[in-house]
Amino acid sequence: MSDLDLDLDGLKADARSSLVGTDFEAQIGKVAHGGHCVTRYEGRVVFVRHALPGETVRVRITDGRQGDRFLLGDAVEVLEASSHRVEPPCRFAGPGSCGGCDWQHSELSYQRELKAAVVVEQFHRLAGLDLEVQVEALPGDQEGLRWRTRTEFAIDSSGAAGLHRHHSREIIAVQDCLICTRAVIETGVLDRRWPMASSVDVVDASGEPHAVIVPLPSRDSTVPHVTERVEAGDWSVEFRLSARGFWQVHPQAAATFVAHVRRELAAQPGERALDLYAGVGLFALALADDVGPAGAVLAIESDAHAVADAKSNLRLRPEIELRRGKVDRALKPLVRQRIRTDLVVLDPPRTGAGKSVIKDIAALAPRAIAYVACDPAALARDVAYARHAGYGMRSLRAFDAFPMTHHVECIAILEPLANGDVHEQ
Repeated sequence: MSDLDLDLDGLKADARSSLVGTDFEAQIGKVAHGGHCVTRYEGRVVFVRHALPGETVRVRITDGRQGDRFLLGDAVEVLEASSHRVEPPCRFAGPGSCGGCDWQHSELSYQRELKAAVVVEQFHRLAGLDLEVQVEALPGDQEGLRWRTRTEFAIDSSGAAGLHRHHSREIIAVQDCLICTRAVIETGVLDRRWPMASSVDVVDASGEPHAVIVPLPSRDSTVPHVTERVEAGDWSVEFRLSARGFWQVHPQAAATFVAHVRRELAAQPGERALDLYAGVGLFALALADDVGPAGAVLAIESDAHAVADAKSNLRLRPEIELRRGKVDRALKPLVRQRIRTDLVVLDPPRTGAGKSVIKDIAALAPRAIAYVACDPAALARDVAYARHAGYGMRSLRAFDAFPMTHHVECIAILEPLANGDVHEQ
């Protein structure tokens, strides 16, 4: 038998082993992280989209082969519906369609219950903590719609702007996106053709009269800067940043998070603080205002564009030192020099801070740490690392900064444990 015959036989075996397209009837179990609910097929776990706990549905497998530990599926027909099921407000939401929203088929209040259940499960599984948490709506919520101020639209072969199907490169040409702000849609981005672009960013910044459009790819020199206003109680400030720079996409997220962090940390004049993964300087500036001219804030950020914007935003504050570098590397010399700090804010990417960063933060002996997290699993893992390093969780709040999706933002406040509570690894 030739090598070609062997290859063809292998391809045929792969094709036979694929379970994609297999339908089966199932009772849906509990919610899982990532916008899925759990069921089983022939003894294997199946993570199912577009279902709700307790429903009976017909599931179609969308990814997986014989022998896989778990499979992915879609609820393509609802046989017995949950009392929490609703008709999705967007006609592009549903099995095989746009992948942007996970929970449009659920009542909004129940979406938040499901997200809270995910947070609780992650902390139980990864941190060994049994919690009660409520996912809170952000101010100005409009039934979970019209909140997304920053959207990157994909461009199809005809030049039309649209959104990707779930876990696919295929692009759906849409006429509206109901989670985008009206200003984003009113730019006309979905009504035009973009033959020279691979995608188009649209940014509805709070300090701008109109949303701005940035076709991609583009040179840095052609990307405009925008103004974002933050009003958090008695604290009000403006930030300038690249239209493609990182900023919270919900219009009330930045203000809500800053207000909570300031209140919980209660920084005092003359204290020293660290802002890790500092972005364009949101928390650094708030900390500087609280510690005052006699205090000091060290802000660390690795992204060159964010650092350039932060320099501009923080330039008039001599008590703030801005360093460009990866947080894990930048902390090492501080630990070696036995530097001490009073407060830490860290707002890492979705992967979390990690064991080394948490250990080094603890070595700086802050009296309190505010951990802003966009992934509850990464946060729970890092809270477990923090306990081993001598820090326990004083409080946890969860915010629905991404309604209709599975994403949830959490803020954990950590503080030193009593000596006898430290767990060695």
